[in-house]
Amino acid sequence: MSEPWEDEDEFDGPRKKFMYVNRRAPYGTIYAQESLEVVLIAAALEQEVSLLFIDDGVNQLRKGQDTSEVGMKNFSPTFRALDMYDVENVYIERESMQERGMTEEDLLMDELEVISREQAIELLDEQEVIFSF
Repeated sequence: MSEPWEDEDEFDGPRKKFMYVNRRAPYGTIYAQESLEVVLIAAALEQEVSLLFIDDGVNQLRKGQDTSEVGMKNFSPTFRALDMYDVENVYIERESMQERGMTEEDLLMDELEVISREQAIELLDEQEVIFSF
């Protein structure tokens, strides 16, 4: 007799719509890196995962991050794993980017959608579970 976790069948529990809101700077705390790890775990469990970058969280997607002076590992290359985990719903708020002097050319990923603050609010209203980091 096998244990339930040894079944080779795919996860067939209920799918939920999870939104991970990244609103903090990429370094100085563990929130940004922890958020990315939690997103990848949820995606591996075949949940419908979306990411939204707002406020200082938009800096997590800035090209050319240099962490040598803060003594933390640069985890931004890990965002490339999102595609491997079928995380396709990645959004960044235009107004937050503009407030921080960023343009689309500053982003390290092409596979995301730049949306307005109003669109972000609408997206949040559609979610079943929201995590804020």
